[in-house]
Amino acid sequence: MTRLSMKSIKQLNEKDIQSKIQESRSELAKLRVDASKGTLRKESGKLKPIRHDIARMLTRINEMKNKK
Repeated sequence: MTRLSMKSIKQLNEKDIQSKIQESRSELAKLRVDASKGTLRKESGKLKPIRHDIARMLTRINEMKNKK
């Protein structure tokens, strides 16, 4: 999954953001399992960006709820 900018997140509706959050969380869980097994080498730098992307999407959802 590629990095998401706030500009691209703002163009999505809430349903699309929710699906992307689920996708990111499953990818993050998979990477965490690999990290705990010790088989995570080249992808070790992907954990933090995925967490940041999830935080961005959750922030956008909260902004959308507060504007209603």
